[in-house]
Amino acid sequence: MKLPALELSETPPQQLGRTLLARHVAMISIGGIIGAGLFVGSSAAIAVTGPAIIVSYALAGLVVLLVMRMLGEMAMALPGISAFTEFSRVGLGQWAGFTSGWLYWYFWVVVVAIEAIAGANLIQQWIAVPAWAIGLLLMVVLTGTNLFSTRTYGELEFWFASFKVAAILAFILLAGAYVLGFTSGAGPDFGNLVAHGGFAPFGVTSILAGVITVIFSLTGAEIATIAAAESPEPSRTIAKLTNTVILRIVLFYVGSIFLILCIVPWNEIVPGHSPFVAAMERINVPAAAMMMNFIVLTAVLSCLNSGLYVTSRVLFTLAAKGDAPQSLVAVNSRKVPARAILLGSAFAYLALLAQVFSEDVFTFLVNASGATMLIIYVLVAFAQIRIRRHIEATAPERLGFKVWLFPWSSYLTIAAICAVMLAMAITPALAPQFWISGLLLAIVLGAFFLLRARRAA
Repeated sequence: MKLPALELSETPPQQLGRTLLARHVAMISIGGIIGAGLFVGSSAAIAVTGPAIIVSYALAGLVVLLVMRMLGEMAMALPGISAFTEFSRVGLGQWAGFTSGWLYWYFWVVVVAIEAIAGANLIQQWIAVPAWAIGLLLMVVLTGTNLFSTRTYGELEFWFASFKVAAILAFILLAGAYVLGFTSGAGPDFGNLVAHGGFAPFGVTSILAGVITVIFSLTGAEIATIAAAESPEPSRTIAKLTNTVILRIVLFYVGSIFLILCIVPWNEIVPGHSPFVAAMERINVPAAAMMMNFIVLTAVLSCLNSGLYVTSRVLFTLAAKGDAPQSLVAVNSRKVPARAILLGSAFAYLALLAQVFSEDVFTFLVNASGATMLIIYVLVAFAQIRIRRHIEATAPERLGFKVWLFPWSSYLTIAAICAVMLAMAITPALAPQFWISGLLLAIVLGAFFLLRARRAA
């Protein structure tokens, strides 16, 4: 099949404002990575992998780093792109931009509903109100925040992310002091990393299986590439962020999980219960469970806030390209795409109601989003290869920021993501997510070709 001609011209200036500061975008990128998947979800990964999960996080982090590096390279070479999903359109054609955009929009509207439910369940421990009512209230409040102004969203996300970063740094300091023997009184102790069956009690293959589980908790950093479009220097901001994302992954994920496994025997960590709480209780931090519930609630609200933001911007971009109703391109007096925000939140409200009235429907919606980020990342990687080769041949001066070891690193990234998807397909617990996500992909592609046929008629 012949690939479409590349169009490397800059996207015309959009109507969105440029009110986000560099500190906002930096914290948005951190907030996209740090969520309940780290604070609670890591317990399940530890339980099935053991201490070797540290390596799984490092490998998954490397894949995400390479994808972010690709986005940084394309952002510098193609200034003016307002959403990272549009790089797929430039590199692979209209079908890829349509597919990436709608899959990404769907992924985040479902995440919004999931986070609203998670936040409601946490708050319900303190307030005797039905969870659905609390979730609805959370969505209404944060929808209002996003409607008010982009700067308001950025400021709120800055403080949400700052709190999460402060909490993790405090944990690393306390846990590090204990592991090194400063507060334990027993000297440095790393014995739990190799006790209870060894470093990899389930074998080396469990490390690769662990990557399948943890890679989803590391997605979200790409939100910063969308937020950067509303900052004064989008391309430079994105490139700078992609240089530091690996440090955040190492510090926040690998570092904190390493310390937890030094303090708590891996076989004592209970899936569904925060390993951070287990570690803090072991080192006698008072009210550990209550503090962690508050931190997780902050992480949930941060993700909910960003989900509402990113769905609106992707939908705005799709509309600007003719892939969504043109009425969604409109912005209000504060340069906010209000209609796109309301449409995205409306779908999330429906997903929330599905959880109340039909668990089967909600489970189907969640499963359909299971592999979508991996599909989007693969499209990004293929687009990057084609764009890079075209620019090297026609305008090499645009490549001020490059992916390392090209093209092998790009091929390796594609192979790694495809391997994860293949593993999902043959893993009984994850297979439904893979196949239903495939069905969603088929529906989106079918919608594209149907729309194109109608336009051609």
